[in-house]
Order: sequence, then C-alpha cells, then structure tokens
Amino acid sequence: MQQVSRGTRRWTRREYERLVETGFFRPGEPIELIGGELRVAEPQGEPHAVAAGVAADALRAAFGPGWIVREEKPIALDDESEPEPDLAVVPGTHRDYLGGHPARPVLVVEVAETSLASDRDDKGSLYARGRIADYWIVNLVDRTLEVYREPVPDGSAPFGWRYGSVEVVRPPANVSPLAAPGTQCEPQDVAGLGPRRPRRASRSLRRQSRRSTTPAHARGFLRQAARKIGARPGSAASRGVTSRTARRATGRFGV
Repeated sequence: MQQVSRGTRRWTRREYERLVETGFFRPGEPIELIGGELRVAEPQGEPHAVAAGVAADALRAAFGPGWIVREEKPIALDDESEPEPDLAVVPGTHRDYLGGHPARPVLVVEVAETSLASDRDDKGSLYARGRIADYWIVNLVDRTLEVYREPVPDGSAPFGWRYGSVEVVRPPANVSPLAAPGTQCEPQDVAGLGPRRPRRASRSLRRQSRRSTTPAHARGFLRQAARKIGARPGSAASRGVTSRTARRATGRFGV
C-alpha cells in the first residue's frame, strides 16, 4: 500500500481574511490565525468574561482620550498571523481602522485560565516576534498579572522570539503601561484579581437543605391524613401517621 505523507496546510493572513470575507466561518466562531495555523480560541466562562470586562474598563480609564481598547478584535500582526487578543490598546479612533486592522498595539492583554501555557509560550513568542513591547497575561489560575516586555530573539522559542523581561505582579503592587507611564494599574483594578472568597449558599438554599426531603405535594397529603385522624400538628400522632397512610402517600407521589 502506498504511504501517504501527511502535512499541515499553512495559511497566510491574506488567505485567512478571504475566508472570513466569504463567510467560510460561522458567525462568532472563535478562530484565530496563529503562525499560519487556524486555532480555536479558549471558550469564555464567567471568570474569563468578567476579568476581560473589568480590565477593559481599567485600561480605558488609564489611557484616556486618544486611545481605544479593542476587545477580541483582530490585529494584523504579520503575514501569517492575525490573533484576536482579549484586549488590545491602540491609538486613534475606531474609524481610523476602516482600511485595515491595527498592526502594532501598544499593549496586548490575554485573560488565561485553561489557555495559560499557550498564552505564555506560543502567544508570548508570537507577540515578541511581532515586536509587541507590552504584553500582559491576566492569570486566573494563580490570580496574578504577568507582565512581559523587551522582545529578544531566541531560537528555542516557538516562533523564534521571547520576552527578556517577565514580572509577576500581585496585589497590592501595581504596574504602569509603557505607553501610559503616568498611570498605575493594580491587579485587582485591571481584572478584579483580589483574594478568593469562599462562596456561601444563599439563604433560600440553606433553608431548603434543612427541610424534609419529602416533596411538598406529598407533605400536604400527609398533613391532610393527620387532620383526618384528629392529630394536632407537630404531635407524635401527627408525625407518625399510620404506616398504611404513609405508604399510600409515598406510593401515590413516587417518593
């Protein structure tokens, strides 16, 4: 039998954009072009979505007028890459990019949970190759903010580049974006990365857990049976409605 060699079809950014224009992908499909490969982005759970929204608000406040914070929008990084980071800060207004996606954001932010290793290694190397000077990872696993700077060549990195400076910022420390040195961003302000709080059950759930496991309609049937035999509510006779009546209730209501 003839052996069939298998390979990976690599795409250029121009080819990828033609696929998008022709409607090849379903609306909202989380696809990114990373180093010539089509990759599926991390699905967003509640913590991811909340962290990205909080970070966007904080960066808009930090940068002010003359800058826009793009959320999950493409950046034209190079000829074979068009990632869609959670956040990218670029100068100007939205209309300035009608003719093409921005290529050099002053800050890129990824919110990472299950994608943490990929955001550190693959995307970190990709953004370093694209000369992104300021790259932040909101680390939801360790509840820290990772700041990557100073791109340098490295033949062992996935895309031949890496960041020479890596800083892990924890509350109450803060960090200033390179493009907005007069501002200070704290991790809890950037993405709500405060200490974890234990989740308590709501009052209604706690009350429900203390109730009998007998369904409400069966409990009502048993109370009617107790009244028929003249038992006072809460009395021993009421609590111990004849086993025959109880069996009727449980059999009738499937409990």
